Amino acid sequence: MHRSAEHVASELRALGVSGQVRELPEPAPTAATAAAQLGCPMAAIANSLLFSADGEPLLILTSGAHRVDTAKVAAEAGVEKLGRADPEFVYASTGQRIGGVAPVGHPKPIRTLVDNALEPYQVVWAAAGHPHTVFPTSFAELVRITGGTAVDVR
Repeated sequence: MHRSAEHVASELRALGVSGQVRELPEPAPTAATAAAQLGCPMAAIANSLLFSADGEPLLILTSGAHRVDTAKVAAEAGVEKLGRADPEFVYASTGQRIGGVAPVGHPKPIRTLVDNALEPYQVVWAAAGHPHTVFPTSFAELVRITGGTAVDVR
């Protein structure tokens, strides 16, 4: 397993997450590719999207079935400017590369919003630090392990 995924697996264990990191045969940089390999609905994939919110990182864990309404999220988060982070900002903030950013395992805590649209799914799949790795979790567990806020992001 890639060292970034090993780090995330260790963080997940420390947080009491029972789901194990799973290595996929192909990279899963999108919700569609992850869902196809896992045999689950695309809506049960928690996309990790990092934004720059007035220059600070903001992680949004959104359902793979829809896009984030950035104006709505900016208002919800109380920020003036919300934009997608570039690859350098993502790596500097998370220590992970785009396509495999996990909800945890970052150098320091990141303010996190968790999409309410994930709540109906008993099993939610999230990236585990590398494009080939994911782990099963739940909406409630994502909120708990990230210290996140549940919101409607669409």
